[in-house]
Amino acid sequence: MNQSLIAVALAALCPCAALAQSNLAIYGVVDAGLVRESGGPSGSVTNLSSGMASGSRIGVKGKEDLGGGLAATFVLENGFNTDTGTAGQGGLLFGRQAFVGLQGNFGAITLGRQYTPYYKALRDVGDPFGAVSLAGRAGNLMATNTRTDNLVEYVTPSRSGFRADLAYGAGETAGNLAKNRTLGATLAYQQGPLNVQLAHHRLDNATATDRSRNTLLAANYNFGHLIAQGAVAVNRGGGTADSRDMVIGVTVPLYTGKLLASHVRHDDRTAAGKDASQWGIGYNYPLSKRSDIYSAYARIHNHKGAVYTVGNATDKGSGNSAFDLGLRHTF
Repeated sequence: MNQSLIAVALAALCPCAALAQSNLAIYGVVDAGLVRESGGPSGSVTNLSSGMASGSRIGVKGKEDLGGGLAATFVLENGFNTDTGTAGQGGLLFGRQAFVGLQGNFGAITLGRQYTPYYKALRDVGDPFGAVSLAGRAGNLMATNTRTDNLVEYVTPSRSGFRADLAYGAGETAGNLAKNRTLGATLAYQQGPLNVQLAHHRLDNATATDRSRNTLLAANYNFGHLIAQGAVAVNRGGGTADSRDMVIGVTVPLYTGKLLASHVRHDDRTAAGKDASQWGIGYNYPLSKRSDIYSAYARIHNHKGAVYTVGNATDKGSGNSAFDLGLRHTF
């Protein structure tokens, strides 16, 4: 069923809502493939998995022109597992994204469950694998802070290449405004082939007594024949404890596809010294504008009892190495 037929079906079910939208779109990703994981405590395993390159999803997004350069927008995005047909994100109806907002000459303000500024900086700028995509993802060793509930986000217009992204996630704890509160911000500069972002993410009282803070500097440069990418992060508290992380890599056009390669390091600054490093390589080959096949391999070297595993866009993985081979279709 194509997009126009789906839109007609939705309009038939709810004509008022459909007519109210100046622009309504149905979109999604269906992604599945084979994963071979090795080095786990239970031995090697081969799985048919969902969403290794991109989490499988179906979404609805809309934009209504309110006049005077002002527009209302919304996104509702459901995640699912192609291999089993079950819901993703713990069974949430719109676990990937669910927000509404306004945009205009002032920028854009959105409210709901959203990607954090920190995650978007690592995904879009610093990591060739997009932070959480395929076996080579930086997220195997680095904090990604992917989504936050109850988030109010404001993105400024771009001026002379500069743009800011500010976010506040309400903890919604009675009698304590700070508990579980999230604060995030990004300062971005993009001009010509250079793209640089400085991002910060803070979760107050993540475990009722602690506070986690992650600061990231990400950059890439398009040389034409390749894109060089990298990021460094300083982490304090929370699940990553005190550590320093880095990722460096390249995206290289090869034939009609893209070759991805990266090296990630996690430097544990606690007394335990549980360092880890990862090498990853991948290739994406388009079959059409909407369909592609992909393959990736990554291996992690754990030190002093570290137990990091090689995952992908959907799974955390079970061992210190993994090979992905899959097919993805977007609509």
